[in-house]
Amino acid sequence: MRLSLLLLLVACAAPKSAPAPADRSLQGWARGAVFYEIFVRSFQDSDGDGKGDLAGLVSRLDYLHDLGVDALWLMPVFASPSYHGYDTTDYETINPDYGNSADFARLLAEAHRRNIRVVVDLVLNHTSSQHPWFVESASSPGSPRRDWYVWSAADLHWPQPWNANSDTWHPLNGAFFYGLFWAGMPDLNFKNPAVRAEAKRIAALWLGRGVDGFRLDAARHLIETGPGPNGQNDTPETHQFWKEFAAYVRSVKPDSVLVGENWTETPIIATYYGSTDGVPGGDELPLNFDFPLARRIIGGVRAGEAAGIAAKLEELKSAYPPGATDVPFLTNHDQKRVASELQEDAGKLRSAAAVLLTLPGTPFLYYGEEIGLANGPGDDDKFKRTPMSWDGSPGGGFTTGKPWFELAPGHERVNVAAESGDPRSLLSRYRELIRVRHGSAALARGELTLLSKEGPVLAFVTSSGGERVLVAHNLGDAPQKVTLAADGGGAEPLFADEGLSISFEQGQARLALPPHGSALLRLR
Repeated sequence: MRLSLLLLLVACAAPKSAPAPADRSLQGWARGAVFYEIFVRSFQDSDGDGKGDLAGLVSRLDYLHDLGVDALWLMPVFASPSYHGYDTTDYETINPDYGNSADFARLLAEAHRRNIRVVVDLVLNHTSSQHPWFVESASSPGSPRRDWYVWSAADLHWPQPWNANSDTWHPLNGAFFYGLFWAGMPDLNFKNPAVRAEAKRIAALWLGRGVDGFRLDAARHLIETGPGPNGQNDTPETHQFWKEFAAYVRSVKPDSVLVGENWTETPIIATYYGSTDGVPGGDELPLNFDFPLARRIIGGVRAGEAAGIAAKLEELKSAYPPGATDVPFLTNHDQKRVASELQEDAGKLRSAAAVLLTLPGTPFLYYGEEIGLANGPGDDDKFKRTPMSWDGSPGGGFTTGKPWFELAPGHERVNVAAESGDPRSLLSRYRELIRVRHGSAALARGELTLLSKEGPVLAFVTSSGGERVLVAHNLGDAPQKVTLAADGGGAEPLFADEGLSISFEQGQARLALPPHGSALLRLR
């Protein structure tokens, strides 16, 4: 059977309706969902003070609904002395820069009304040194909260695992406290039952207020037992606590989710799922960011070579426990933005988006990624977290005042207003790929079988129930022809870039893919 380009384009413009993705309850609603990471300070300002806030975010929920995202991850929104919020001073209070508890309740209500879930950053590894708990703990060796943090009479000289020239023990009032990241972030002592109980109480509080789960910062480093990689990372005690915490969260709100930040290699990330024998998805952290795959996707798209991505996908199948859900992404708030990594190359950005949104699992987008927002011109983390570009005005549509931080270069041309009406824009591509993904259980939650493991073309089949989808991405700058195994009697195109041609003969699909072109075909 031969499908003409015209038929492909017609089918893409008006695809046949597909059954709703089945089994949204497995591992909770989050399996297969599309998440969107937001730095509230940089998303939308509602009052002209130059800082994004919760009311501004509410005003942009329709945009997020139209984009198609299922859930938001909010970077820290609790009280904090810093711009980023990863040093909490009060786990129960909204950062006044962002609003108050009523504003947060309205955000939850409006998001939920649009069927968008909300997950918040919960930073349990450490607090701010200005947190009342730490102030009391540091006041004297006899303080009732002394053991809420980790103290030593002497400097034990443990370096950071990633920086041998650093020190994690910091002097104060004649003693030394442990702070893995820096002196302004003292580590809580999770060997203390009172601290463990308080973490659970805080989680229950926010679940009761309506949040749908937590992103868990620095999850590898919760309980240290000594210096070096085996004592400061991934200790058995850390795993034991996360299992305990996860069980408690499930008991409070069974459909809530936990997303672990474990920035390491695949075999170690795999251990944070725990056992999938009794709890679908894992009895520890059912979602874990796939940092190694993110590196491979960007590297593969940059080089126009699929081998690294394919090898990592094969490794995941053998390393992760049965039934685990992968969490692919491109970059996040700690990394150089993907648009800058790919030198704002339009074709490469289109390929990166297509690869991310056709992999089974729970993909995360970083705000602005969908329009090609670039990094600011510097190495500081603030340049990775610049205000969102909504239009080409001096304030980018982000604020009527002076932005808290300078907008990224090129926002006059890279913005939502400029891309919304352009069917060929990156934003339109994200919208269409998310829409197609939502219509296919195989794309969102299927089992993946690789068909092409090297060269410019990454190709695979995802299967769920009776649905099979053939996915092919040309990562290169030149047209490619490829022959793939494809049993069946043809295909229904779900998505196809202009310039694709395909024919089916004797169990094989012959594809001609344009540069940076992708095809998603439901096999018959």
